[in-house]
Amino acid sequence: MQSFRSNAVRIFLTLTLAFPLLAAAGTLRVLAWPGYADADVVKAFEQRTGSRVELTLIASDSALWELMSRNSGGDFDVFAVNTAELQRYIREGLVVPVDLQRIPNRAAQQPRFRKLEAIPGLVHDDKVFAIPYTFAEMGLIYDRNQLAAPPESINALWDPRFRGKVLAFNDANHNFSLAAQSLGRATPFALAEHDWRDAVERLIALRRNVLTFYTQPEESVELFRRQRVAVMLANYGSQQLKLLEAAGADVGYAIPREGALAWLDCWAISRGVRDKALAEAWIDFLLEPGPGQVLTNRQGLANTTSPVPRGPEGAKLVWLEPPESIERRTRLWARIISGDGAGKVLAR
Repeated sequence: MQSFRSNAVRIFLTLTLAFPLLAAAGTLRVLAWPGYADADVVKAFEQRTGSRVELTLIASDSALWELMSRNSGGDFDVFAVNTAELQRYIREGLVVPVDLQRIPNRAAQQPRFRKLEAIPGLVHDDKVFAIPYTFAEMGLIYDRNQLAAPPESINALWDPRFRGKVLAFNDANHNFSLAAQSLGRATPFALAEHDWRDAVERLIALRRNVLTFYTQPEESVELFRRQRVAVMLANYGSQQLKLLEAAGADVGYAIPREGALAWLDCWAISRGVRDKALAEAWIDFLLEPGPGQVLTNRQGLANTTSPVPRGPEGAKLVWLEPPESIERRTRLWARIISGDGAGKVLAR
């Protein structure tokens, strides 16, 4: 790993020297997920542009929304967000369109990511509001020493045999979608009114079965190894798998028959951006081969410029869509995770 990090730094320094320095810029305020902007990546961009990057990491979609909506987007310039979550930022006017002419490295992206109009939610009124960056599915990571065969269903998270040995992700939106999947609903993103009680009771049962709910990938790896976890919902997908394998864990990875929720994260520009050209330079820089290589080789995440092998044969992926009410999901989840029973959770 140390050798790879050194090579990555040399790659970035070489790339930096190969391009002319842009006009001296100010500070770029970046809001991102862990692993999206490692220190050497940030350093290379700063050297390239003469700017300074202030990086803030987030651990959940709800935390992202809280930070971005707190000051009408005025605290950050550019942020990473999945396509489903992006819709409410557009609706609330918290993002501004991206000038595609300033993102020439889009030409190196895989064809499915260059066709922005074919990706739901990126284009509104003929304006592009985000650029694809990375993607993964939320499969199940399991301990091979405790499970003789891969878990076949999402219901493994509720299996009483694993009580106290299950890890799940602390996120209101995704957990209600998981509950809908486990209940056999046709779509996990559109709960009908009569579905809410069943979903709440299902998530209360999940709360009782899990060891805990994690937020960061590194946290999940530490818990998995130290507490001898049997099954984990891998919100960060292959990134967590790679971290566990690097730590010497004997783990497997499975896509449940109900399908794995899958996300596509993009870079978007905040309404409060101070230097839009610098924000677009950041997005364009991250589409270069060097940053993409680090994202994949170091973090285990797919980038949008390199071909990646498809998932397991016949695996079903369920791409995230905007839910029926993120506000309702967030409110109810806060009550569920605090320990309330169904009656109190559902009380108006």
